[in-house]
Amino acid sequence: MTGQYQHTIDAKGRLFIPAKLREELGDTFYVTMGMDSCLSIYSDASWARFTEKFESLPYTKTKAMRPLFANAAKCEPDAQGRIVLPQKLRAYAHLEKDVVVIGVSNRAEIWNAEKWAEIEAEELNPENLAAVMEELGF
Repeated sequence: MTGQYQHTIDAKGRLFIPAKLREELGDTFYVTMGMDSCLSIYSDASWARFTEKFESLPYTKTKAMRPLFANAAKCEPDAQGRIVLPQKLRAYAHLEKDVVVIGVSNRAEIWNAEKWAEIEAEELNPENLAAVMEELGF
């Protein structure tokens, strides 16, 4: 998944998921807590791979992931392409109104628009890109 989309959350906690991302995510997908105070969106297939990997871990390592599963929401967009984001997930990611939905390889992420702007301003530069490419062996 790729791209960056600016949207707003309405008074009922609904968020429009861009058509391009809905095509890649499918009819049903999962939203849960992500790293760095964002939300992660997984397609059925990506969620299945994620849970399969989780299930292969020893019990002692899975305890820390309980909140991720306890707060995951199975979502099906309505006819307008909107999903309802549970209040607990909105609070976790500091989502009130303006958000940015981004594609990140095998998942999408939902960010507070101000927080995403800060991250982009800090990390979007040629030096960081070069360092990441080098680390990945490109």
